[in-house]
Amino acid sequence: MNKLRIIIGALVAMTAAACDLDRFPIDKINPDTFFQTEHDLDLYAMSFYEILPEGEDVYKSDGELSDYFATSTSPTLFINGNYTALDVDGWDWEDLYNVNYFLGRANNPEIPETVRNHYIGMARFFRAWFYYEKVKKFGDVPWYDHTMDVDDEALYKGRDPRDTVMRRVLADLDFACAHINETKDAAASTVTRWAALAFKSRVCLFEGTFRKYHPEFGLASSAESWLQEARNAALELIEKGGYSLNMSGDTPYRDLFTREQPITTEIILADNYSEELARYNDANWVWTSSSTWERPGLTRKFVNTFLNLDGTPFTSRADYNEVEFTEEVQGRDRRLAQIIRTPGYELNGEPAAPDFGHSKTGYHVIKFTQDDNTYLAQARNTNTIPLLRYAEVLLNYAEASEELGLFTASDWTLTIGELRRRAGVADLGMPTVADSYMRENYFPDVTSPVLLEIRRERGIEMVSEGLRFDDIRRWKEGHLLEEDWDGIYVGELNTEYDLNQDGEPDVCFVNATPENPTSGVFYYVLSESMALSGGDTGNLLIYPNVEKRFEEKKYLYPIPEDERLLNPALGQNPGWEL
Repeated sequence: MNKLRIIIGALVAMTAAACDLDRFPIDKINPDTFFQTEHDLDLYAMSFYEILPEGEDVYKSDGELSDYFATSTSPTLFINGNYTALDVDGWDWEDLYNVNYFLGRANNPEIPETVRNHYIGMARFFRAWFYYEKVKKFGDVPWYDHTMDVDDEALYKGRDPRDTVMRRVLADLDFACAHINETKDAAASTVTRWAALAFKSRVCLFEGTFRKYHPEFGLASSAESWLQEARNAALELIEKGGYSLNMSGDTPYRDLFTREQPITTEIILADNYSEELARYNDANWVWTSSSTWERPGLTRKFVNTFLNLDGTPFTSRADYNEVEFTEEVQGRDRRLAQIIRTPGYELNGEPAAPDFGHSKTGYHVIKFTQDDNTYLAQARNTNTIPLLRYAEVLLNYAEASEELGLFTASDWTLTIGELRRRAGVADLGMPTVADSYMRENYFPDVTSPVLLEIRRERGIEMVSEGLRFDDIRRWKEGHLLEEDWDGIYVGELNTEYDLNQDGEPDVCFVNATPENPTSGVFYYVLSESMALSGGDTGNLLIYPNVEKRFEEKKYLYPIPEDERLLNPALGQNPGWEL
């Protein structure tokens, strides 16, 4: 979002929606004098953008809760702690009040109908976004499509069924796709019809696969209709939206996440940061500082999924898990070197090896970082963060099509083949034999060779863009969150390794720090919580002594206990009763 939008949005949100569902801001905006012109509608609609995630919500969420990141702290309370209905948050409704207040008043017949419908479509897009997030987290939630007085009995009603709520979400998205303007802006900061179609493909894919893989909710019979909606929305954007994958430059993938000016040929909607706007994010602070946040690093298990440049699996070689870092990163999918530090990477113009003070696995992420730590302490990154992009739409189309049994060789070329072409990976065509590594280590119940490759591609292409936990939940693959965290292969203890190949040693793995350490070398002291799989050799194991648990109940979060005390009619999700 641009600076003007943020300032106006925040102002309108404070004056018009700093209340909950039962509040009426009569002292702030008078509906008798506001909502009279297109300018009024546009001004108010700016506040809806506060519903969208900010950049750090995107690039941090996978590091906090996914299977392909190991952190430098014990796993999240949700995975291995005594998480209860007293710990959960997210049961807030202010944003919904703001949208519904607008929808109840944006009906002045003196404003042309097409204009009114554009802004109504915007409001309904954001209401769909709001409810999608609620349903993902809690399942059944109460549906409200209007503002209410403090004595309205509906404030204390029970939760509406998931199917009821999601059908209304779909209706909102259909209206948005039919009425929001198509006009794009140079910063990808405005919701357009194309953004609505992209988001619809995401929502419908989630709902369709969730219903398919979670028959316990009794909605499996309607899964195909949602998958068809996902496929149709993605295909319409592919055919009419005018978007394409960025193929320019030496690092076309990473450029999407490191530039101030978004690459709008691929990026559909973005959260904008820049010096000019004096708006900054903290990506370098998150991904390069050794004293902050959870210091996530990719796992070896995930890095193994990156193909060789010739299109063959890296895991086809018998010793794939015993290849040392400087060898394993060679000849691989070019996205690997655009996602993590590999030999040749430079920070502030100097060679920079993986920092084990930050990433305990050795796979140190650079996807969202600018190669300059000058302003690290002030968190002054200026790179714009994508919220919706064309690559995801291709993946949504591919997955929905394969789930429906409609995926063709032409679809493969259009989607997976095109993504691999950007990554420099040879396209060997649609597979006919399931990849054993992907089945054994990730998706043992998936028999379709094509679906396994689509899921492989989704994991790599969308890494750290905030979608992985959603994918795990909708596929019902919670077991992945229980897996051990592993890192690079270490051949010998007390041996200095030059991981960035600049002629100087970077790291040495030891049982105790030596009395005369070598300058510039990080001494990785092994312990019960940071060990090697073979004792004196093997892959790094991060917190192997911590048990991770993902019980069936965790596919939904609990309803907060304080909300249930206020409204007992809300009930509780199965397994979360105190």
